[in-house]
Amino acid sequence: MSSDIPLAFDSLEARATALASAQPLDRISLRDHVVEVEIGAFQIERGATQRVSFDVVVEVQPPQAPLDDDVDRILSYDTITQAIATEMAAERLNLLETLAERIAARVLAAPQAERVYIRIQKLDRGPGALGVEIVRSASRQPADAAPQEEAAPRPVLVFLSNQAIASDKLTGWIDECTRSEAPVILCVGPGDMARPQTRVAAAQRRIDLLATEQNAWILASRDTRCVVVDTHTELDWGMRNGQISVWAPSRLVLDSLERPPATADALLDWFAQHIDARAIVSIGAPAPEIPGIPAQERAADAPHLF
Repeated sequence: MSSDIPLAFDSLEARATALASAQPLDRISLRDHVVEVEIGAFQIERGATQRVSFDVVVEVQPPQAPLDDDVDRILSYDTITQAIATEMAAERLNLLETLAERIAARVLAAPQAERVYIRIQKLDRGPGALGVEIVRSASRQPADAAPQEEAAPRPVLVFLSNQAIASDKLTGWIDECTRSEAPVILCVGPGDMARPQTRVAAAQRRIDLLATEQNAWILASRDTRCVVVDTHTELDWGMRNGQISVWAPSRLVLDSLERPPATADALLDWFAQHIDARAIVSIGAPAPEIPGIPAQERAADAPHLF
């Protein structure tokens, strides 16, 4: 145990050497790669970038034939830097652990890569560097043995105006949702109550998003079959299991790199494209015009939803 302690704080190269297998592997590395990115779960980390340092060591199979000085026959350093850049650009993340896992998976997709060591550190969050370190190995399976990913469900989004939420026809509409062949996600805008106003854009955005979430809870209180959800995981589970989900937008919107406005129309437009909706039904409000997504408008007293 005592010999493991120095190793934990040693260089990635030292750790790679200590964990080396009987069959020697080559290594390529990236050290002290510092970028600025918005990441972190704390409120102070939102809306601002911070310096993050990356150290990566990749163990690769030795070449089986002469290289002939041909860059296409090796795992390039660009594979590492592009993996980092791609995953940082994909979406805003809260955890370094998530970022490390995604970078590792992308690097290990290269056929030469056998094992990857990743250390990521935040340089501006305290007096020292705060970080995580992971080691992941490639899992080589025949292509025909790899599990096939199930296609993501494509839901129908049902937008309910405040008049529709208060309608005595709401129960009947929820009944129709439960019978729908396609998964259904309910969306709302802010309630009718006046919202606090501030000159600070970031604060106002949060206030507006919270007003929409309050309205989502009001809708859910009117019918217990409606479940307020705010994560991809919960939305996906609900779509696959017949749950009527009511989207609470704050989490996905604040974690998005696109930063859509917090207005009802803009949120519905962004969410429909983000989740690849198959259609939108709008009750008591104008139907949006979103390229590639059919939309239908229903009056707030319409007897039927679909």
